[in-house]
Amino acid sequence: MRYTSARMSGADRYYDWLAGCFGNVQEAPASFHLSQFSELELQARWFCGEFGRSFRTLSGDAVEIVQFGEWNREAGPDFRSAAVSINGARPVRGAIELDADVRDWERHGHAVNPAYNNVALHVFWNVGKSELFTQTLSGRAVPQVLLNARVDGTAPNRVPLVRCGRCFEMLAAMPEGKVADLLAAAAHYRMRRKARRIGAAAEIHGEHEAPYQFVAEALGYKGNKVPFLLLAQRFPVRNLRKWRDEAESILFGISGFLTEMDLQRVPGDTKEYLRQLWAGWWARRAEFANLVLPVRMWKCGGVRPMNHPQRRIGALAEIARRWPKLREVLGSANPQVIARFFSTLSHDYWDYHYTLTSGAARTRMALVGPERVNGIVMNVVLPLALRDCPSQFEKLQQLAAPDYNLRVKNAALRLFGKEAKRVALLRTSVNQQGILQIYDDFCSHDFTDCIACRFPEQIAQWR
Repeated sequence: MRYTSARMSGADRYYDWLAGCFGNVQEAPASFHLSQFSELELQARWFCGEFGRSFRTLSGDAVEIVQFGEWNREAGPDFRSAAVSINGARPVRGAIELDADVRDWERHGHAVNPAYNNVALHVFWNVGKSELFTQTLSGRAVPQVLLNARVDGTAPNRVPLVRCGRCFEMLAAMPEGKVADLLAAAAHYRMRRKARRIGAAAEIHGEHEAPYQFVAEALGYKGNKVPFLLLAQRFPVRNLRKWRDEAESILFGISGFLTEMDLQRVPGDTKEYLRQLWAGWWARRAEFANLVLPVRMWKCGGVRPMNHPQRRIGALAEIARRWPKLREVLGSANPQVIARFFSTLSHDYWDYHYTLTSGAARTRMALVGPERVNGIVMNVVLPLALRDCPSQFEKLQQLAAPDYNLRVKNAALRLFGKEAKRVALLRTSVNQQGILQIYDDFCSHDFTDCIACRFPEQIAQWR
């Protein structure tokens, strides 16, 4: 069944349905405790605006982040040149410090460090039993904000058992049209959440930087989303106006991979490419040295060769070089036009290499393959289109998916087993997004092997 804007949207219906199961939706499905994420990832999420910009201090004052400032990777507070308004007053310019715990202000010596004298806001996500105040060396009290203890996203390192769940029989007995309707509504809900995330980032970074950040994140797929988001935040697309010729070298330099490379141990056809990267990076190294990511952040093991992060950085460099055209293409919300654009991306080295240490392949490989193009459509294009024109969702509802990735396969087995008619529903990208949303909302939260999961009983409530 299709729903027009005059009726309740699928996203709203799914939200209400979840609320009937969990009560406060914001606190239950698809949200995870902040302690499950690294401090660097939470800072990246903060800089994307995912926590919002309106808060309450511990003392009850209203806080509005007028300007998020610049991410400081040198000594001193985390974000410089920010602007904060307290209780609607004129914004105060200063820095913002993010800590895991309120006690870190004292533990890390910020209270006696003059570099922290201009901090306008202290943000943290843990508090101790005793009340602690944040004060600068000059004795000024700094407003304190405790972030919500939960954040939207995918549960880190949480993989439910891959076998049929209790919901299988209920879904098998459910009319096919009703199952398709549930999947579409869950997908609409998922896309709307992504649209809000991109919208929040666009308010902070602009209509070019936000899509660029999320295209980069989509290139990282599951294991390398955070380092790719950090790359895009640390070398924004606006830098191309100044460092266009060195962009690829700078991206590889910031990634940390260049420091791991030994020219004596790489294949002969790689040495010249590495020399070019090093020449560009060496000239700009002093300016960007404080932005280099720790190599341990990258997940290289268990990754398909064509998806290796080094190869993806090469693709990101080419995307950044052609960003004005890609931004125009993304705005069309036409999957065929977008696919054609990505088919034209080419790189003399990465068309034939998997990594910086692998030999050359015999045949050319797509720089960004169909599966990742589909991921960009689902994670960037469709949310952007929904934000600007909600009716776009129905236009893309029958968009075919290139293949099932592992998460979709696991979710399908969990919910549908080997029921051919049900699995056939997942031939569209939108329905794959729908089953992933249900999987995140229920399976990823269940630690009882389905015994206490509410989804099987909740299925009967879908209308």
